[in-house]
Amino acid sequence: MDKILQMLELQQQLNDATNGLGWENGVTKNGKPIDWKRCTYLECAELIESYPWKHWKNIDAKPDYANIKIEAVDIWHFIMSQGLEDYKRGELGSIDTLARNINDLPNFTVFSGEVQENFTDSYEQIAVVEELMKRLFCDSSTEKLMEAFIEVAMQSGLNLDALYQLYVGKNILNKFRQDHGYKEGSYIKIWDGQEDNVTMQGILEENEDISPQALYEALEAAYPAK
Repeated sequence: MDKILQMLELQQQLNDATNGLGWENGVTKNGKPIDWKRCTYLECAELIESYPWKHWKNIDAKPDYANIKIEAVDIWHFIMSQGLEDYKRGELGSIDTLARNINDLPNFTVFSGEVQENFTDSYEQIAVVEELMKRLFCDSSTEKLMEAFIEVAMQSGLNLDALYQLYVGKNILNKFRQDHGYKEGSYIKIWDGQEDNVTMQGILEENEDISPQALYEALEAAYPAK
């Protein structure tokens, strides 16, 4: 199974359902402009906030790697969306072509192997995230963005398998959110004192082989009644 291709297809489906067909032209079905790059750099900022970089507070704190992984997956949603838009609007090829080009990236072989947990200094890790942000602002190619993201993912403690599992989990959670009033503002994000992300991660940890449908049903069962 080509996990990159499957994630791209899931992201295409999510964007089609959320934003309407033709979202690759930069506008939702409601006429609202889409800016995947802005989405990405704001998520990068949220990831950076999971590091104890502030010299004036919590100076002995440790990086929150559980949240760093979630933020990296959020970035992946937007990086894939940018890639899908680039390939559709720029006539660079199909989803299959994009998946194949990602699989051919120089750092993809390492990414496909075991999880690399040689965590470096927090400030060095932040610099890797900021390198991805630089590529956004410098209008780098889709492939360069993907390559920079893989570096962020690996230093976050993710390999391809781990990214795939968390992405599918977050994809289903996003669908669940949309189905339960997220866009309208009625969705409940805190479940029993913790964010829905944490509940989703807990379900995945208890059953790594859970199907997307079963995960959705588990979220339904855990969702707090109003």
